[in-house]
Amino acid sequence: MRCNIHNITDKLKIVLFALSAFYLILLTNSCKKDKFNTSSNAELKFSNDTILFDTVFTTAGSATRQLRVINPYKQKIKISKIYLQTGSTSPYILNVDGASGKLFSEIEIDPDDSLYIFIQVNINPLSSNSPLIVQDAIIFEVNGKSQKVYLEAWGQNAYYHKPTNAIYFSNGYYLPYSTISSVNNATVTWTNDKPHVIYGWLVVDSSQTLIMQPGTRVYFYQNAGLWVYRYGTLKVQGTYGNEVVFQGFRREADFMDLPGQWDRIWINEGSKENEINYAIIKNGFIGIQAEVLNTVYNADPRRLRITNTRILNMKKWGLYSLGYNIYAGNNIIANAEEYCLVLALGGNYNFIHTTFANYWNQSTRKKECVYINNYVDNTIFPLDTCYFGNCIIDGTLNNELNLDLKTSNPSYLPNHQFNFCLIKTNINTSNSHFTNCLINQNSKFNNPSSYDFSLQNGSAAINAGNSLDAAKFPFDINNNSRFSDIAPDLGAIEKQ
Repeated sequence: MRCNIHNITDKLKIVLFALSAFYLILLTNSCKKDKFNTSSNAELKFSNDTILFDTVFTTAGSATRQLRVINPYKQKIKISKIYLQTGSTSPYILNVDGASGKLFSEIEIDPDDSLYIFIQVNINPLSSNSPLIVQDAIIFEVNGKSQKVYLEAWGQNAYYHKPTNAIYFSNGYYLPYSTISSVNNATVTWTNDKPHVIYGWLVVDSSQTLIMQPGTRVYFYQNAGLWVYRYGTLKVQGTYGNEVVFQGFRREADFMDLPGQWDRIWINEGSKENEINYAIIKNGFIGIQAEVLNTVYNADPRRLRITNTRILNMKKWGLYSLGYNIYAGNNIIANAEEYCLVLALGGNYNFIHTTFANYWNQSTRKKECVYINNYVDNTIFPLDTCYFGNCIIDGTLNNELNLDLKTSNPSYLPNHQFNFCLIKTNINTSNSHFTNCLINQNSKFNNPSSYDFSLQNGSAAINAGNSLDAAKFPFDINNNSRFSDIAPDLGAIEKQ
């Protein structure tokens, strides 16, 4: 048998070529895996956008949290720098790949892999000189682009209110909550020695009373709120210069003027004795929601007295009332994405020397500043009293007042009156519901974008009020006399 050497050589060449191609493919893939993602659009993923140290520290020392940094790509990614925003003076310390420090360079993460960073903060929470909240951020630089993860720790001890129960709904949603006390008829007083931090919903349950002393500071975590349930009582007892403050827990500059950081103060029926005096309520979804949910309308009326209070920068509404009984004076309700004031399904209302001003500039606004309604479908509810005296209703729209009222039921004719008010509106005001009002004249607020609603020289609201209503609040929201010149000014602030 004779072998064909040429055939064997040709077959060997084919095998060698195939093996070379195979190894070339392996080498190419290997090289691709070793290459870095250099796209300027490449972004790291993080297990959290904020690292919160919410533990009450018991001694001078530290607490530790961890952050997972994820490379979501099929190529390696190189982090050129990881560092703390405030630099070497930061109370935070990072641990990256077993090394401790505040600045790291040239950190690589394999494809579809992650890196753990451990963050430690050193604070003496028992020192009165410690700042209330200690903030910083970790900066990640990748391919010329920066990303940030916020760090926040409470530098002083705080009272933490965390959910212990939950209400579950059929759609899978649940509402986490805790109550101010396990005692049914408890009266709980909050002092201003430490801030109060609320997670979930804090409930003032039936027949319970929550009193907040002057200077109390209340910080809400995301979606958290204060819920005053039926027969519960809320008494906010701030004073001038020592107001009670309600706001979101985030304190870094990016969140100072961001609405929607927390939910609302929800007076869900409540008692007859709810009072809010000298409060600042800001950056929530709804400032105050007060409503009656009885099956028999007004069978057991509730009341809220709100005075000397600022409700500012709300994602939806400033003050929302559903058939409630509200007496209000010396208030500023300003800058909401929709309405500053909603009065729905009738009720009883008195607003004296209140400034309603909507100069919202964070998105397009289409709703009027003030909305008043007395019906749903074909059912009309009694609007027994709806009085505005020495008030201002103004904003950036051509019409800032919407009277959505039905008069087809003679037993429930709406009783609404605007007396000595400055109103920006295009509705018909030539009727008995408007007396001594200034229509479409210039309020000339000092700086609405920074919530300064004091009056400039030349404002039509100066000396335009009546003394009868001013006598109910002889001092304005800034504790200045309304009777120092010829006549009181309109709104919450007397021109000085």
